[in-house]
Amino acid sequence: MAPLLYTLSGFATFFFIFWCGKWLVHIAAIIYGKCTLHRKVNDQPTETPLSGVSIIKPLMGVDPNLYTNLETFFMMNYPVYEIVFCIEDENDPAIMLVKKLIEKYPLVDTSVFIGGADVGVNPKINNMQPGYLASKYPLVLISDSGIRMKEDTLLDMVQLMTDDVGLVHQLPFTCDREGFAATVEKIYFGTLVARIYLVADLLRINCHTGMSALMRKSLINEVGGIQAFSCYLAEDFFFAKSFSERGWRIRVASHPAFQNSGLCEINSFQARLQRWAKLRVAMLPHTILLEPLSECLVLGTCAAWSASYLFAWEPLVFFLVHV
Repeated sequence: MAPLLYTLSGFATFFFIFWCGKWLVHIAAIIYGKCTLHRKVNDQPTETPLSGVSIIKPLMGVDPNLYTNLETFFMMNYPVYEIVFCIEDENDPAIMLVKKLIEKYPLVDTSVFIGGADVGVNPKINNMQPGYLASKYPLVLISDSGIRMKEDTLLDMVQLMTDDVGLVHQLPFTCDREGFAATVEKIYFGTLVARIYLVADLLRINCHTGMSALMRKSLINEVGGIQAFSCYLAEDFFFAKSFSERGWRIRVASHPAFQNSGLCEINSFQARLQRWAKLRVAMLPHTILLEPLSECLVLGTCAAWSASYLFAWEPLVFFLVHV
């Protein structure tokens, strides 16, 4: 009987401590997010000229929001930048949209690279390789096609690129869109992802996602350019890992990355989650054991039982307060 009691007491203690830790993470994320996100961007002229930025946009296919998403990159409040579009298939309908935008904004420095280059197993890097080699500025912003930018977002990211920073990335979030799937995505990125993302950045843990990231081109070239990361499917994680191992800081921008894909369905969202889970299992297998406990209802149930077992608290009331 004694071993059973010890076992139950051990599980109860573990669940309660884990629950307390989860709440500390939650509170830390709120405080850190308040201090970090949505800061006022200083748009006043500086003594030191701002570095030029090459914006690399890998494209494949079109959706109803692609044109308006891309157009936001032509209207940014930043003095010196170029937009480098990378499209692998010469018959891709995205080419026509890009040409329309180039005609509409002829003063924006824009180039288009079609065909890609076979340098590894990562299709995104294969698509970007020619554009990356042709990019001409010391800072490179790799931005996915579904991202919508505010006018001062690039300025904010560059201002955070101080002397000890090698990479500035954006917290994943979503634009306001109609439909149940869009609501689920917004809740997911605004709660679970935001909490872990902010606390990981606070603790200097690699949490970088590649949907929108500003990097020093010289640091990428030191290890062989982006093709050196073409052997990884999660190239974003290894970009940040490479910078961190060489002593460079990774920072989160004040503005989130506003995902605004015109195709938003539950099936596609679940497919994204499954793909990310497989990558986490492959790269960080020890963390996958704790992921189920991070879910609100699972953790609430376990913590309510532990509180009842350890302190004789009413489990239903504890669970409701937790939720």
